[in-house]
Amino acid sequence: MTGFVVVIPARLASSRLPNKPLADIGGLPMVVRVARQAARSRAARVVVATDHVSIADACAEHGVEALMTRIDHASGTDRLAEVAALLGLKAGTVVVNVQGDEPLIDPAAIDRLASHATASAAPVSTLAHPIKDTTDFFNPNVVKVVTDAAGRALYFSRAPIPFARDAFAHQTDALPAGLPALRHIGLYAYKAGFLATYATLTPAPLETFEALEQLRVLWHGHGIDVVVLDEAPPAGVDTLADLERVRALVAAGAP
Repeated sequence: MTGFVVVIPARLASSRLPNKPLADIGGLPMVVRVARQAARSRAARVVVATDHVSIADACAEHGVEALMTRIDHASGTDRLAEVAALLGLKAGTVVVNVQGDEPLIDPAAIDRLASHATASAAPVSTLAHPIKDTTDFFNPNVVKVVTDAAGRALYFSRAPIPFARDAFAHQTDALPAGLPALRHIGLYAYKAGFLATYATLTPAPLETFEALEQLRVLWHGHGIDVVVLDEAPPAGVDTLADLERVRALVAAGAP
């Protein structure tokens, strides 16, 4: 399977970790390391989409393609829509959105998602993995997703869903056997044609309350396929502690 495009939105501003895309990890800016990991997938093209010339310059220095995009995008998906238009992508082209703070992203996960998205009729596909403990299940920072029988997303939430009413009435220190609890992984694949549609969608009330942009897609009646991985992927970088953890892993030989 070939022909999909990886786009890595990268904004310089970050409330928790200033200049995060340019943070050094093993001698490379983080965004460059993300792009190199993505290039190990079967993507036909890997493009960093940025709003700041310093990120574009860092990419150029290391041979990574970058596009300057508008500074007023409300979300990374809106930035993807601009890139799809700038590149003149055909409507059926699959565009995989890799976050710019995922320097340990698994190329195989990118390939699996892109392969599914290429074959699917859904305009959007994403990833999830099983939740195995109650700490994650009840953590509002862990986004959960429930699906229908076909693997199509029914809802995303920070709340513990699906909620086992009877089991949790007696104890909440273990998940009941068979509970289909899934943690959402923020890797998305879009059909390029849908990105243009997405840019016209108004924010949804559910999206505002949950602070989950993907709910806009469901609110307006569009489908999201969920591909379930067996295990969780490596964690991304949100804080200085995360950055130090990734630096240590890279120093120890992580790709």
